Amino acid sequence: MSRMGDGDTVAGLRMAVGTFTVWPVRVDRVDRAVAGRAMSWAPVLGALLGAVIGTVAGFGTWLGWSAPLAALLAVGAGALLTRGLHLDGLADLADGLGSGRPAAEALEVMRRSDIGPFGVLTLLVTVGAQALALAQLAEVSVWAAVVGATTAGAVGRAAATLACLRRVPSARPDGLGAFVAGTVGAPMAVVISTGVLALCALGVVHSPGFALACAAGAAAGVVVAGGLLWHAVRRLGGITGDVLGALVETAATTALLVAAALA
Repeated sequence: MSRMGDGDTVAGLRMAVGTFTVWPVRVDRVDRAVAGRAMSWAPVLGALLGAVIGTVAGFGTWLGWSAPLAALLAVGAGALLTRGLHLDGLADLADGLGSGRPAAEALEVMRRSDIGPFGVLTLLVTVGAQALALAQLAEVSVWAAVVGATTAGAVGRAAATLACLRRVPSARPDGLGAFVAGTVGAPMAVVISTGVLALCALGVVHSPGFALACAAGAAAGVVVAGGLLWHAVRRLGGITGDVLGALVETAATTALLVAAALA
């Protein structure tokens, strides 16, 4: 049984890396047990990607770029490292919900490859807010940018992981949402929440107040993403891959905005 669990964990990590990053990884086994492990690994990958984004922003300011320029390039680098997966989901959900159509038709809108006006506007505001909030943190200190972005990355993926708790249904019988819905248990949710708070504590290196700012941002990110999840489930009947991507971007953006405001 232990070997089976270890195998699930390793396979889940491989699936998470292959799904949520541009890194090419061969996945030999894919089932719901592995999918649950993959969603559990997502916050860890989010923290690592966030650390890269924060480091790029801090390094850019060290090179002499303005903080907004360095932060914008850092956010762009983050999108490249994830193939824009979560941003695409955010835009699709915005178009689906913004259409005002019944669930089945809204889901069909979300399936399309094109992006409508709601999606474009949502992407502009989200990327702009992320870049400006990260720039504000970079102006405080390089460490503030790194810890703030790391926390935001972890919180964003944690929001998606928590959306896969067993009481949350899938909106479709197929797709990523159906594959991962209900695969995360309550004990793992507790572990993930504790890990995110531990990341916030790294802000103490800058100041105790900044650690609290990161914690407040993390809490706000989960609450706002939870509200979006509730609305998506009410309108669509459950989660989809696009809903998960939208939760990632919503929680991460909120965490950055709150941390920047309190820093």
